[in-house]
Amino acid sequence: MNLSLEYLIREPKIKLDKNPLLLLLHGYGSNEADLFSFASELPEEYYVISARAPYDLQYGSYAWYAINFDANENKFSDHEQAKLSRDLIAKFIEELVANYPIDEKNITLLGFSQGAILSNAIALSHPDKVQKVIALSGYISEPIFEENYKNNDFSNLKIFAAHGTVDQVIPIEWARKTKAFLDNLAVKSVYHEYPIGHGVSPQEFNDFKNWLIKE
Repeated sequence: MNLSLEYLIREPKIKLDKNPLLLLLHGYGSNEADLFSFASELPEEYYVISARAPYDLQYGSYAWYAINFDANENKFSDHEQAKLSRDLIAKFIEELVANYPIDEKNITLLGFSQGAILSNAIALSHPDKVQKVIALSGYISEPIFEENYKNNDFSNLKIFAAHGTVDQVIPIEWARKTKAFLDNLAVKSVYHEYPIGHGVSPQEFNDFKNWLIKE
């Protein structure tokens, strides 16, 4: 099966006519094996699919878009590349639905860092394709959304956002803007903070897993 992205898959242990999908999107410089380590702990009725980002950084590292530094060492993201990845993932979701017995009305994106930033962008640009987002250690990057996203119907979208209070990669201040931004669009969301850096704590994992089961 030749789909747009390389991926790892855990088939659901509980087979339904159509099963929900949990699509995992890793962070910058990582790969599809990273978040896939969660797979055995995730609810058994889900297809758990972990995608590999398209830009090869060598030595098993991949990125969804470039992060560049200017002469003053300011970081900036390549928004054009991010938009290409946004559209590529949206297409990949369509391919998965076409090739596996996936319930297209029950699709969750779980992203970490760059993967979380893109998960937010995909869900807010295409709320018809995604019903739930678990955005870990990311933030809202409006420049990479579809232009007319505010016209979308967000009534079925739910977002779980979480961040470490001592995150040294993405400042907590950026993440703290998430809830107000989503409230403004009337998107149902929860936002949690944990006393950790740029990573996922056991408590955070339990919280998003419980949210996923409950929602």
